[in-house]
Amino acid sequence: MSFATCDLCDANEDKLASGTLHVLPPIFASFGRRQTFSGPARTLKVFEDNVLVRATLETPGNGQVLVVDGGGSLRCALVGGNLAQLAQDNGWTGILVNGCVRDAAELNACDVGIRALATHPQRSFRKGAGDADIKVGIAGVAVHPGDWIYADVDGVLVARTPL
Repeated sequence: MSFATCDLCDANEDKLASGTLHVLPPIFASFGRRQTFSGPARTLKVFEDNVLVRATLETPGNGQVLVVDGGGSLRCALVGGNLAQLAQDNGWTGILVNGCVRDAAELNACDVGIRALATHPQRSFRKGAGDADIKVGIAGVAVHPGDWIYADVDGVLVARTPL
């Protein structure tokens, strides 16, 4: 599927006005070889703990985008090179992290799209706490399981239905 987020916004002004399409604030850095990606969202809510992130990326992605609400923490990374490789190997199209990533060179070698707030060299804790497949908040925008994520060089969109 080829798309541009600018064109999607222009063609769906009614959805922007009604709140069924949102544009995330331009706070995310881009990693991975896929600059453009889209797919239905799988959601996680974790805080400085990536056990659920790994467990989810170990499952078949089937073209989905993993949306990780890490609470915006800038104190450790939730995704690194090993997890990006898992995402690639298991068919995930992208990962959106409201938090940090690490191993930027390894992330950029993987055929997956990744958006995150920043890089941080410290790995997360491993307690296994968090929730899966629930509504999460990413930079003030609600993301429900099954919402559609569209990302390219111009931004990231969250749509209630496929565009």
